[in-house]
Parts: sequence; C-alpha cells; structure tokens
Amino acid sequence: MSELDSELLKHSKVMKKLQNEVREIVGNKAEVTEDDLVGMHYLRAVIKETLRLHPPVPLLLPRMATQDVNVNGYSIKANTQVLVSAWQIGRDPKSYNKPEEYEPEKFLLNI
Repeated sequence: MSELDSELLKHSKVMKKLQNEVREIVGNKAEVTEDDLVGMHYLRAVIKETLRLHPPVPLLLPRMATQDVNVNGYSIKANTQVLVSAWQIGRDPKSYNKPEEYEPEKFLLNI
C-alpha cells in the first residue's frame, strides 16, 4: 500500500472530494488522458500534500559548500558536506500551518 493510499483511507472526506473531481472530469470514459489531468487541481494538491508529508527520499543529495557561509545562524565552512532534510522541510511550521496534518487544500491557494 502506498503512502497516498493510506492517507486517502485515513481521510475519507479527501478521498470523496478527489473521487468527485475525477468522476466530474473523466465522466464515463474508460481511460484518463493527459488532457483530463490539466483540470484536476485537487488531484494535484493531494499528490503535493502526500509528497510533503512522505518524501520519497528523506535526505536530498549531499551538497558541498564552496565557500564559508552562514545559514540561519550556523557557520558552515568551505568544503563542508551538507545534507538537507526534505522530511523536515515538509514539516516546517514557518512554512506550513498545522504541518503535521494532512490537508491538500493548502496547495489550492496558488490556483
């Protein structure tokens, strides 16, 4: 079972809203096409929210500082390998209201 499946099972209102969007756009067609996907804004929000809470890789690729730098009060010397936590970025309360809650609607504000 994927992370998306488990989130949709835990959040029945989200699943119902997503099902309604897909049924409204696809209708009785046997296959979903790329043209159908263009109008599925809620599906896009559900996918983004799932990836925010469940990144496929918790740490991004290692980076190397090319010069001395200060990041958020931390001094990082040149030639230091830096690992960035995608998991933590997705749960940053400065970036997201209620960062631990599954709410795809937070990604609909940009439409």
